[in-house]
Amino acid sequence: MTGRADRGARAKVVVVTGASGGIGRACARRFAARGDAVALLARGVNGLAAAAAEVRAAGGTALAIPVDVADFDAVDRAATRVEQELGPIDVWVNDAFTSVFAPVTEISAAEFRRVTEVTYLGYVHGTKAALARMLPRDRGAVVQVGSALAYRGIPLQSAYCAAKHAIQGFQDALRCELLHERSGVAATMVQMPAVNTPQFDWVLSRLPRRAQPVPPIYQPEVAARAVVYAADHPRRREYWVGGSTVATIAANKVIAGLLDRYLARTGYDSQQTAEPRPAGQAANLWRPADGAEGRDFGAHGRFDRRAHRRSPQAWLSRHARAVALGAAAAGVVWLARRPR
Repeated sequence: MTGRADRGARAKVVVVTGASGGIGRACARRFAARGDAVALLARGVNGLAAAAAEVRAAGGTALAIPVDVADFDAVDRAATRVEQELGPIDVWVNDAFTSVFAPVTEISAAEFRRVTEVTYLGYVHGTKAALARMLPRDRGAVVQVGSALAYRGIPLQSAYCAAKHAIQGFQDALRCELLHERSGVAATMVQMPAVNTPQFDWVLSRLPRRAQPVPPIYQPEVAARAVVYAADHPRRREYWVGGSTVATIAANKVIAGLLDRYLARTGYDSQQTAEPRPAGQAANLWRPADGAEGRDFGAHGRFDRRAHRRSPQAWLSRHARAVALGAAAAGVVWLARRPR
């Protein structure tokens, strides 16, 4: 395994949980493309192997570690292995999750518990493993991959929304503590829109029709660009990706009651296609969805034709200061040139 010193001073050691598919997979590729060493954490060995091959092909160093993030001891052991084989961890990206598509009444208590252990406590476990190593060095960045649903719950996704809300509260508290300590370690959160990932074919579903993201839908590479930028600029409190994320969070602040009624009318149909749900659809709640048949779900879901490859809002969010300075400079020029 190539050590960090062999890859050059600018290369970083990055840990990505949920790296076998979706946003995590796209993030791993983007970090690798700039020469970083990427530790890939997930349960599915088939997806991990394919993700590791992509990281190497992109120019990065890959270390694939099968782990269930619901198990803190396993996550902590994985972090130790990363530092032994790749070097000190510079960036930790929490992305792993699982969920259930169903009304509250059709989700068992055990299923709620499992979603919470993976999707919320998995972030806690990853963050604690990162902090245990970063704080003594007084440097490092933790990036929480969030969602507009961290602010706004929607029907049929109660378990996922609850976990994302919990992550938001955890992140707020953590950030205050790091600021209080004047720590060199920073934590930020990236709130995502609907993304074209395989989750809609591997999350446990009890819906009558196939699940889909609520449009507009973005490609996982849009999310990955935001995550990598956040990892390099983690002092900012959070990043919002996509105009729909901005609209959802803003609307929930001012017309939450009206939004309740709107989602009650539209939230069921907008999250399902016209196709019936396939019998025996894979589900990753209790075990990896890639299974024993060697299946790799990849980063993209089945909505490529409908997914946007760019987000003007996300670009503006990343370049807000430059845009503001440019607008100010243009204003000064205009004032200087206007007739007197």
